[in-house]
Amino acid sequence: MPRRSTNDYLKPDLAEPLPHGQAETLARLVSYAGNPHHKRNPGNFGLKPPSAPRLDRSLCDDVSIFKREEATRLLREGARRSMISRTRTPNGDWPKQIWAVTDSGRVVEARIDNQVQGSYHGYPMEPNNPHAALVFEKWHERSPPAAPPIPSGRKVRIRKDRP
Repeated sequence: MPRRSTNDYLKPDLAEPLPHGQAETLARLVSYAGNPHHKRNPGNFGLKPPSAPRLDRSLCDDVSIFKREEATRLLREGARRSMISRTRTPNGDWPKQIWAVTDSGRVVEARIDNQVQGSYHGYPMEPNNPHAALVFEKWHERSPPAAPPIPSGRKVRIRKDRP
């Protein structure tokens, strides 16, 4: 069983939602760097060393995040939904944390690694962390609106402009 750190039960200082344009810009700018301490299997993360799991760290492997693309997708979707901390880096450019929820419903947290580049590393929040429920709730409240359904039985024509 992983040892709990003092950070495990700190309440996320979740910021108010950003205006849509700012959230989209943040989502485009953030990048995922990874951290070998949160990986048992290196996958395609390109980490140096490839993996160096520590017993006191939660592992991405435990929530089935094995590809950099999936970690990046979650990071960017968290930024897009303004699942960001009020606390910023000293230069003010980046939120210190970004949260997301995996497709299987597990809450993950990303922390800033490089405040010049805006790169983050992430890990799952422990299921017994009482604040994971807050992140989960806000994730669903801030979900993007669904596209309106196409009425069944109707064909949709896409108009192509002529040159």
